[in-house]
Amino acid sequence: MDHTTKTITEDTLLKQFSKLPEEAQREAFDFLEFLVEKKSAKKRAHPKAGFLKGVFKMSKDFDEPLEDFKEYMQ
Repeated sequence: MDHTTKTITEDTLLKQFSKLPEEAQREAFDFLEFLVEKKSAKKRAHPKAGFLKGVFKMSKDFDEPLEDFKEYMQ
């Protein structure tokens, strides 16, 4: 079958899909889900460095030893 000239319609795809044994249908469906996820992942914007700046505040004594660990810090 020449795939370069054949137009893929939903009907054509369903006809070909229905010719497959059940296990091959599952495999084909899994692959289609993979392709859809792969394409949608490319469209998602990736967060830029610093996009959470100002959301979290650190206390002034952040680097000070914790009272709970005092006995281990001797």
